[in-house]
Amino acid sequence: MDKIKEIIKKVCTKEITSYIIFGILTTVVNIIVSYILKAIFKVEGNIASTIGIICSILFAYFTNRKWVFKSKANKVKEKWMEFGKFILGRAFTMVIEIIGVFLLNDVIHMFYGVFSDNIAYLINKCIITVIVIILNFFISKFFAFKK
Repeated sequence: MDKIKEIIKKVCTKEITSYIIFGILTTVVNIIVSYILKAIFKVEGNIASTIGIICSILFAYFTNRKWVFKSKANKVKEKWMEFGKFILGRAFTMVIEIIGVFLLNDVIHMFYGVFSDNIAYLINKCIITVIVIILNFFISKFFAFKK
């Protein structure tokens, strides 16, 4: 029991807790923008997903910089370098997300036929998003906001 408590203490740091909270909010931005574009404005799913990702990346940069990783970058050059690294990392995971959403929705057709097309799309989007959140934490911590 003590080992479990010790593991929980190591995993549930303030940084990880903040990342989870802002990660959830970032995910909500991504999914809501994507879903509204697809379901209401009838934007093609992959385009809707891409726009949702871009909106969430900008939201994530500002929240992660200030409240999660508490960046100490003060000089303009440092801030631009940090932003560039963050965008590079997110561009990498954006490609993973676009490919993942495409594979689940357009190649495998996961959950299509079981749920309505819009709900199947939403479930698939959420599955890929969880993978991307985990990757983004490590990229942000060890690359973009490295102290």
